[in-house]
Amino acid sequence: MNAVELNNINFAYRKSELILNDISMQVPVGSIYGFLGANGAGKSTTLRLLLGLMKPKEGKISIFGKSIADTYPQHLASVGSMIESASLYEHLSAADNLRIAGKYYGVDKKRIEPILELVKLQDAKRKKVKDFSTGMKQRLGLAIALQHDPDLLILDEPTNGLDPNGIIELREILHSLSEQNKTILLSSHILSEVEKIVNRVGIINNGSLAFEGSLSDLQSEKSKNLRVRFKVSDVAKACILFSDLDIIRSDDSEFELIVKTKEDLAAMVKELVNKNIEVYELSPQESDLENMFLSVVNQ
Repeated sequence: MNAVELNNINFAYRKSELILNDISMQVPVGSIYGFLGANGAGKSTTLRLLLGLMKPKEGKISIFGKSIADTYPQHLASVGSMIESASLYEHLSAADNLRIAGKYYGVDKKRIEPILELVKLQDAKRKKVKDFSTGMKQRLGLAIALQHDPDLLILDEPTNGLDPNGIIELREILHSLSEQNKTILLSSHILSEVEKIVNRVGIINNGSLAFEGSLSDLQSEKSKNLRVRFKVSDVAKACILFSDLDIIRSDDSEFELIVKTKEDLAAMVKELVNKNIEVYELSPQESDLENMFLSVVNQ
């Protein structure tokens, strides 16, 4: 069963500007799903549609098998969310913020202590939020989203503004929640960190879903292509020579591109030498999530 399903979703703020173009995606129950894309790709819009904050132009959205068009706002009882940043009362303590949120959810105040412990804020429960670090505020926002014990957690760019320690703390909390069979859907453009958290990936590019599958699926898909960095004597001339290929990036001293086979790589080196372009270094790039992401969106 899928916790989230989007089928052929189209959305536009204006008729002439399609923000989401025929998006279909599936988030399995119990998964940590990384929804990846550059800023402006359509991630936040998609998450707002899931929460019923906006309505799609076309298509169907289901949460745990039920159309949200038929169940809004009841479907929100099984969903916790933090979109962009936590909305907090900064002049109040962490415990007071949870107490107020608990009244909205109809949650017993006995939930406050265990939730604070879960997000590692038990020692700061009486501290005013205005004195919190960014990481502490993010964790308090997460605590509020979890207060009614939802089965699905939707987080929009949860690592934004966090230092390395804050990111590690958030990662540990999300893994702990996953072990409790919570489904987590998080959007991000910080790809290197998402790789350490998620087990399933969706990549959105210019409003369209470019890839969906497990990390291993993505690795298998992209291992068909080899990303290679060239250091050469004349980058501009080399880029013109290979202008019909997938050049990922270039600067004054080097460029990177996608090579289909090792035989193609050998032929490229020979062509560079024949054009009197000296090759100083060739280095295959590791297929981490960031490189795979760039390969996908540059297809």
